[in-house]
Amino acid sequence: MLILLPPSETKRDGGDGRALDTALLRFPGLSSSRNDCLGALVSLAADEAATVKALKLGPKQLGEVQRNRVAATSATMPAIDRYTGVLYDALDATTLPPDARRFAAEHLVVHSALLGPVGALDPIPAYRLSHDSRLPGFVLKRHWAVPVARELDAVQGVVLDLRSEGYAALGPLPDRVGAVYLRVLTVGDDGRRRALNHFNKQGKGRFTRALLEAGVDHPDVDSLLDWARSTGWMLDVHARADDGRVTELALVV
Repeated sequence: MLILLPPSETKRDGGDGRALDTALLRFPGLSSSRNDCLGALVSLAADEAATVKALKLGPKQLGEVQRNRVAATSATMPAIDRYTGVLYDALDATTLPPDARRFAAEHLVVHSALLGPVGALDPIPAYRLSHDSRLPGFVLKRHWAVPVARELDAVQGVVLDLRSEGYAALGPLPDRVGAVYLRVLTVGDDGRRRALNHFNKQGKGRFTRALLEAGVDHPDVDSLLDWARSTGWMLDVHARADDGRVTELALVV
């Protein structure tokens, strides 16, 4: 099983790992694409005004320019510890038990706009780049979609996609049994299910933590559904393809 998370715009500073080496990240077939994107980001950061415009930064976010300027040489830390924000606060990766972090190393991936999908414990620098950012000479969707989709297509078994739609567009799921997109919903007073906004991320973080702590490598979607029901999570089928296979799951929180 592979769990796909979106990144966060907010990140911790610092780190005690050596500078980024893209060849050491998960999915090494993406190294060339990573280096091209990193080079474009660092080059852009040499021009503060251009970076502010391209990344839509506010006056209090000018520190992000310096982060990008040194992204190729600055200290690194594991991806799930680097990201902050609602989802990652709920995941609370630094407090995961050792077995759960080892499970994350094998089964959890964060999809970065800068580096593509990286392993949960892959060492990455602080940076600022979102799925809808504009780099000179780059359209991120065009740059990432084909190579990332190729890498995901080679993954066997369940692929559980918790990414936002913007990041999912940077590397579509394979069109096969076991590759499913997760939607987080709530039930209104009228009994109807509705999409969540802010609490959508919190639900994803809490659910991901539960998956990591359980440490079950689910062989198929039915196994995942059975586990969720047995542990009190309201997870069910949300959509199917014409051939009957599950394409979307709904997590009701």
